[in-house]
Amino acid sequence: MKRLPLDDSFKVNRNPITLREIVLDKLRNAIMNFQLLPGDRLVERDLCERLGVSRTSVREALRHLESEGLVEFADAKGPSVAIITLEDACDIYELRCVLEGLIVQLFTLRAKAKDIRALEKALEENRKALQDGELQQVLESVQGFYDVLLEGSGNHVAATQLRQLQARISYLRATSVSQTNRRSVSNEEMERIVAAIKSGDPLAAHQASVDHVRAAAKVALDYLKLKQNETGKVREIVAPIMLKEPRIGR
Repeated sequence: MKRLPLDDSFKVNRNPITLREIVLDKLRNAIMNFQLLPGDRLVERDLCERLGVSRTSVREALRHLESEGLVEFADAKGPSVAIITLEDACDIYELRCVLEGLIVQLFTLRAKAKDIRALEKALEENRKALQDGELQQVLESVQGFYDVLLEGSGNHVAATQLRQLQARISYLRATSVSQTNRRSVSNEEMERIVAAIKSGDPLAAHQASVDHVRAAAKVALDYLKLKQNETGKVREIVAPIMLKEPRIGR
């Protein structure tokens, strides 16, 4: 991936009430937008100067990003941008297949008309972002789509599990959609998810969701394999088995 320059937009406009959140967002976005690359050391003094904030604000933000899996503290070298290994990425994509497949099935069974309309609107916003938007707009539009699914699924435990992985999911998503061969098909896959949901077929919706995750995984994992100089074969992302409800009275 090509490193993008840190420009004046990286500097924080002071607001004491939300300063911690602003610093956190600035650093997270810099990682997501590849302004800060995996393995880059995060020197507090330099970040304070670039952001225009105190060391305390930077340190708090870095610790929060550590809890999200985007920053790691190793030995005496201090914090650095975390490297998501190929194995870690495979684990995350397999978990996404399970959790998102479940969420989509539940949404199909439980969503109300207003939820369907919100999903269609989110899909259209994603289509526009993929065509014309910057990477951050694309990530926000995809997250908006999944926020609707999570809310309409009615399973708050599954939603919480996915949100705990959100930062690393978003980073891998940024890796995949930044590839030229991915943007053109991502929205089409999401359209198939919505079409299956609207048809009322939870199994078809589940399959469309799993297909979407596995297609994204293929692009991201191939890229990570190249960047991390891995020579072995990337393991196949195992898809969960769809279970049909037993028919009553048989």
